[in-house]
Amino acid sequence: MKYTTLPNTNIKISKICLGTMTFGNQNTEAEAHSQLDYAVERGINFIDTAEMYPIGGNAQIFGSTERYIGTWINKIGQAEREKLVIATKIAGPNRGMEYIRQPLDFSKKNIIDAVELSLKNLQTDYIDLYQMHWPERVMNMFGQRGIQKIDENWQYSILDILHVFDGLIKDGKIKHIGVSNENPYGVMRYLMESEKHNLPKIATIQNPYSLLNRLYEVGLSEICMRENVGLLAYSPLAFGFLTGKYLEGYPEKSRMKVFPQFTRYTNGNCFKATKLYKDLAEANKMTSSEMALAYVNQQQLVTSTIIGATSLEQLKANIDAFDIVLSKDVLSEIEKIQELIPNPAP
Repeated sequence: MKYTTLPNTNIKISKICLGTMTFGNQNTEAEAHSQLDYAVERGINFIDTAEMYPIGGNAQIFGSTERYIGTWINKIGQAEREKLVIATKIAGPNRGMEYIRQPLDFSKKNIIDAVELSLKNLQTDYIDLYQMHWPERVMNMFGQRGIQKIDENWQYSILDILHVFDGLIKDGKIKHIGVSNENPYGVMRYLMESEKHNLPKIATIQNPYSLLNRLYEVGLSEICMRENVGLLAYSPLAFGFLTGKYLEGYPEKSRMKVFPQFTRYTNGNCFKATKLYKDLAEANKMTSSEMALAYVNQQQLVTSTIIGATSLEQLKANIDAFDIVLSKDVLSEIEKIQELIPNPAP
């Protein structure tokens, strides 16, 4: 396992981060514990979750992902927990998730309540990296293209949010902060306010990054590399689409079959691009998954890649893919496909 450091800290993190959004819906508690055990055996020390998980959530299973991780932490003991870097997130405004809390915003009370609930669920005294799952304001994300109308109802709150996080850090309840599903405006405003007022600086941004979505490279990449904000690349397999298994239909119990409402990766250009990537991978004696994961891992702008699985077999294969180094010729062919069908899954 290769390691790096969480930006602006001395915290060592594995280049692979275990994503857990299937725990509590697609995976049982026992399966979740098995995945966590195996990940740690392979050298992964970085675990990402969120208060809203598992995906496809509802009021009945809300928070079960964190609770499954919490029972595992209780099982392994505090000494082993100290070796881990645990990241979680607070949910922002989102219709259909009113069961989490009302209103869903980043007010002082809501942030503190969310942190306290996550600490309880995770059975830990502190959270290493606390992230805002998506912004309070309306903006392009989750497959949206084109210019969105400015959110006239949003009241500038970034400075207030940083003050709340500053208090939580001083209280020892969280160590570092990050954003997720953000754009250049949001990242720069957080950086400017933290520098101007000597408040906590965001260490990371968790955004999609894969062969089907490289929009991070435009705008965000320069900001984050110059300002030392690390990219935690999520969906490197594009919700499993880049495995190629959806080219012939939707297998039973597959993520796209179970959650048909998630259409980010299912447009025609995604199918066309995925077929080209699959052909390229097989021509070079790799699986589609191996090439897709190796590509993300090889990018200088990526701090850690978040992988998820619903079985130990998938998890093993995904971890093994990080040993592959793509040749210059393969990288060149990937660029040709990107130029032909650029970012089909924004």
